[in-house]
Amino acid sequence: MENGGYIPDSGGKSISKIGALSASSSDNSVAFKVEEGITFSWSNLTVATKEKKTGKCCGLVNSETIPSKKILSDVSGIVRPGELLAIMGASGAGKSTLLNTLLFRNLGDLQVSGKRIANNSIVTPNSLTALSGYVQQVDLFFGTLTVKEHLKFQAMVRMDAEIPMNKRMERVEEVIRVLGLSKAQDTVIGIPGRIKGISGGEMKRLSFASEVLTNPPILFCDEPTSGLDSFMAASVMDMMMDLAKQGRTVICTIHQPSSQIYSKFDRLLLLAEGRTAYLGAANDADKFFQSVGFPCPVNYNPADHFVQILAIQPGQEDECRNQLNTICTAFDNSREGMDLLAEVKNEEITITDTNQLDSDNRSPYKASWLAQFKALTWRNFLAMIKEPLLVKVRIIQSVVIALILGVIYLGQDLDQDGIQNVNGALFVLITNLSFANIFAVVNVFCAELPIFLREHFNGMYRVDTYYITRQIVDLPLFIIEPTILLSILYFMVGLNPTVDRFFMAVVIVLLVVQVVVSLGYCLSCVASSVDMALAVGPVIIIPFMLFGGFYLNTGDVGWLVWIKYLSWFQYGFSALMINQWDGVENISCGLPGISNSTTAAPGPPMACISTGNQVLHTLSFEKDDFALDIIMLVVLSLAFRILAFFALYMKARKK
Repeated sequence: MENGGYIPDSGGKSISKIGALSASSSDNSVAFKVEEGITFSWSNLTVATKEKKTGKCCGLVNSETIPSKKILSDVSGIVRPGELLAIMGASGAGKSTLLNTLLFRNLGDLQVSGKRIANNSIVTPNSLTALSGYVQQVDLFFGTLTVKEHLKFQAMVRMDAEIPMNKRMERVEEVIRVLGLSKAQDTVIGIPGRIKGISGGEMKRLSFASEVLTNPPILFCDEPTSGLDSFMAASVMDMMMDLAKQGRTVICTIHQPSSQIYSKFDRLLLLAEGRTAYLGAANDADKFFQSVGFPCPVNYNPADHFVQILAIQPGQEDECRNQLNTICTAFDNSREGMDLLAEVKNEEITITDTNQLDSDNRSPYKASWLAQFKALTWRNFLAMIKEPLLVKVRIIQSVVIALILGVIYLGQDLDQDGIQNVNGALFVLITNLSFANIFAVVNVFCAELPIFLREHFNGMYRVDTYYITRQIVDLPLFIIEPTILLSILYFMVGLNPTVDRFFMAVVIVLLVVQVVVSLGYCLSCVASSVDMALAVGPVIIIPFMLFGGFYLNTGDVGWLVWIKYLSWFQYGFSALMINQWDGVENISCGLPGISNSTTAAPGPPMACISTGNQVLHTLSFEKDDFALDIIMLVVLSLAFRILAFFALYMKARKK
């Protein structure tokens, strides 16, 4: 049974049947084995920034050109199955850039040249995603899920479609046992500062468990020991060595390893100012540095020594750069450097058109669209119901706000004062729903986007699948919450008591909420952070609120009239007003100062509003616009959602 994602060897045969199942007849156990590994190499990788122009007036006046700067310069290397390559160097040496370049990630506007080759095929983003695991430095999870629930979701979307669910769960149990997560399997992962969960070491092991679940032949790790104590760091390194010994190709960046951790490395790549200072057996690195005049002192951590030699010291920049150039040139001309270059060139020569076609046509997704949909729906629903801030607090908040507003506007009569109070209650209702829901969406959705981007780049699910399931799972809460708020407020205020008017008010309120939620998704997908989205939100909402028909009569607003046509406040308030006042004929005028009152006070007579149509007319609303109001609320909701999807798609698009 094949996983549908492989890189062919030179003979066109599939190698490395990743995730292949072989059931033992003796104990019916499931063994996931890397039958053949993958030799991964890179040739003449060069990464540079783009040339930029700066200055006044968009660069047209007094402009200056910032020249292109090389971050990596003709870096080549090779790693074979069963080896662990550690990438080291001083700050700014290019470690993270090299790892990101190998993975086609986080490159932004950088210019990249060179080749990445795996078993006689030039690597593409899709082919690499299908066959590799990537343990990132920052651990991102849904904190309300347990360890086992998280791994179950990973198994649902990252394992081959042909593997039955019971076999997937057996693999989950096996990974939990092997990586020492048995005691924590039913513990929630946790959210720092909010929900207590598993420890930092367990979280790092969970990151590895997520990646090795599908038994990838290539494993990339970005500073896997960062933030861990010495014992846990050594434990993580032992785990990586064990994974390599099982036939995987393991590549990791590492920052200031202890001598104990350094002794576990198979191969070492030292970078200096974007150039290769050494690549070879870790045990032979000291011999090379001794040959160029920089021997490691006795009883000194070799890792610290190499980083110190390859660092740029403040105030000694020119001297240090000359030293680095000497070391890098010496390695290029050494036997090890020339053998390395020959091996890389040999890998490049053996590339064939047939192998390349297979690599280019590979999909990064293991699960079908429907399987992704089911898994995402399950996880998102589970995360939502276990998150107290999403359900309990918001429902309680709706009840409290409804009671407060209900007490303020309690028991309005059909008289002149009642008109103003009822209109105010309806507009306050729309305003509260707008601000509360847009900020709720922004806070939750923005916080979830980094997890989505990581999982999407890992080939777990598509953008459209995630976006649709997010809408479906959120929908019940955005129906229940405003319905509770309206139901309490409606009868406490004493709005139009007929049953059909109440249910129509519910429909209008739900449509308003959907528009606001759609705008919240749009802001979340466009903004780069939660803070930015929260800052932009009021700037967008307030103009639409002013043109909603309550604070400003929109019948004559001049050239700014276009704003009201995009305002959900306008359509929602208009629809609620028509629903409330259409057909009402018995508004009382028995107040001092009213023209038809027998006890009118001295002064100019005041016009009496005695019908609902007159109420609508004073605000420039027409009852014939009711259908248009409903249609426009639906149109705005769909338009904002479509814009949000395209913004999310562009954010998730690989460059």
